Amino acid sequence: MPLPHLALLVLDAQPTFLDSIPDGDALGDDIRFAVAAARALDIRVVFTEQRPDKLGPTRTDIRKAAPGAPVLAKSAFSAFLADGFDTWIRENDISHLLIAGLETPVCVYQTVLGALAEGIDVTVLTDAVRGRRPGDHEAILRVLEKKSECHLLPSEAVFYSILGDASAPAFKALTTLVKERGKKPPRRASASPRRKKSGVK
Repeated sequence: MPLPHLALLVLDAQPTFLDSIPDGDALGDDIRFAVAAARALDIRVVFTEQRPDKLGPTRTDIRKAAPGAPVLAKSAFSAFLADGFDTWIRENDISHLLIAGLETPVCVYQTVLGALAEGIDVTVLTDAVRGRRPGDHEAILRVLEKKSECHLLPSEAVFYSILGDASAPAFKALTTLVKERGKKPPRRASASPRRKKSGVK
């Protein structure tokens, strides 16, 4: 079930940032789930890292969930200003990005705006993004939900929507990942704005 125009972008899932986030370990696990689910559905994955020379690489288990995926270093906050990212988007003819990572008020927000400016649709995986200040995270989600080409949905809803049918070849792999995820204690929930229907193609 290749989805040639769809990709998962993981923003700056580095331990130095995860450690500053409330429930950062659980957030890292949610990002890892999104990466593993994307690979199970044959969706491309790309990582960015903020100043990895000073701040370190992506958390190891998250990175290992998509071996061979490109990792792009950046100093700007938007992924669209990372060297090579625009080229990767064009070469892979990406028209829709799933976004996970951090932080919501900074790199996630600016990357979403960059994508929309380029005519690329976006789905923010709401359980796989976060910010140091929960109020700021929620405020940005409320802003983004007003943008017609930006969709806000949790990971499982998105990946099962892409899968579409329990007879699909990837159903067993995705369901196994969901069950493994369910064995972990849930992280603290926070109030979330109304979500839109998925625009994933």
